[in-house]
Amino acid sequence: MKKIVLFATAVFFSVVVMAQAKPDDVAKFNTENHNFGKIKQGTPVTYYFEIKNIGDKPLVIANASASCGCTVPEKPEQPIAPGGTGKLKVVFNAGTLGPLKKDVYVTFAGVEQVKTVHITGEVVAAN
Repeated sequence: MKKIVLFATAVFFSVVVMAQAKPDDVAKFNTENHNFGKIKQGTPVTYYFEIKNIGDKPLVIANASASCGCTVPEKPEQPIAPGGTGKLKVVFNAGTLGPLKKDVYVTFAGVEQVKTVHITGEVVAAN
C-alpha cells in the first residue's frame, strides 16, 4: 500500500511540474536582444520591449529587474489582455566605456521560470 501511495504522489507531482506554464507559453517579445549600437558616455538611452499576451488570461508582469544598477526596467502596471500588447521600458545609463551586455529579468504572475531579455551595444567617449 505504501508503494502505491508513493507512486501516485510521484505521478501527481510529475503532472503538476509538466503542466506549469513557461514564460514562452504566455508571452511573446518583439525581440529578446536589443542592440543600441554606439552610445555616447553619460547619455541615458531607452528601449521599449513589446510583450504580446499569447495566453487566454490577463498577463501580469509581477517583477522586472536588471543585472546591474545602470539598467532600470519599468514594467507595465496594468495586466495585458489576451491578444493584447504591453511595453517594458528599459533605460540604460551609459557610464563606463566599452562593450555592454546587460540582462533584464521578467517574472510573470503564476509562472515560476524567469524570462531574460538582453540589451547590448558599445559605450564610446562623448567627444
